[in-house]
Amino acid sequence: MSTAQEIKELNVREKVSEAEWELRVDLAAAYRLVAMFHWDDLVFTHLSARVPGPDAHFLINPFGLFFEEVTASSLVKVDLGGNIVLESPYPINPAGFVIHSAVHAGRSDAHCVMHTHTEYGIAVSAQKEGLLPISQQSLFPLSSVGYHDYEGIALNDEEKPRLVADLGTSNFLILRNHGLLTVGHTVADAFLAMYTLERSCRIQILAQSGNRELVHVADPILAGVRAQSEIVTRGLGGKLVWPGLLRKLDRVDTSYRN
Repeated sequence: MSTAQEIKELNVREKVSEAEWELRVDLAAAYRLVAMFHWDDLVFTHLSARVPGPDAHFLINPFGLFFEEVTASSLVKVDLGGNIVLESPYPINPAGFVIHSAVHAGRSDAHCVMHTHTEYGIAVSAQKEGLLPISQQSLFPLSSVGYHDYEGIALNDEEKPRLVADLGTSNFLILRNHGLLTVGHTVADAFLAMYTLERSCRIQILAQSGNRELVHVADPILAGVRAQSEIVTRGLGGKLVWPGLLRKLDRVDTSYRN
């Protein structure tokens, strides 16, 4: 029997709350969008979302599926100990579990955590100066960014407190020599944060490739960006763009909703 057939026969939707199912659809959509924007790295990055309720469970990708194959039903529900708490034919990524369990345990407001290994994100993460204030896009992450030094593949539980401490209260984290991480109160917020951070890194690498002196945005402007971002999104954050992103997905393939 194929794993797709096994998932279908598990009848996941009938076994979870309506709130969890809605979260599953949003997180599956985020996986599809990451694939659509070419931020995926075969099967080696990960997004997660905390399940509503008191149990500290969260959803993460089935290890081995490409992101364009992820569906609401195929997402794996685990606890903070790495135990699968709803039957699934799939394992989870051990490194993904370490990173995401650390953030979900350490930041109660970080309902969604996204981690990518994009070329531009890794390129900026390898630069000593990190993200530079050279574009309007960069100002938003720069108002709330942390840095975490590389400690090898994230398989060591001892790294967790250091990662959480480096994230602090920020919504953006640049993992040195590794990639990018964003958090949000919703899947939509975390996705918009990642879109902005990834775009900022791409602009930086493109600007540096011109081999000309770069103009930095003045500090007083940077200081006022957080308040301005509320105005730009009309206080809605990711909710402003999420419905349109779902429509974009639905025009291509609605199977993420299954």
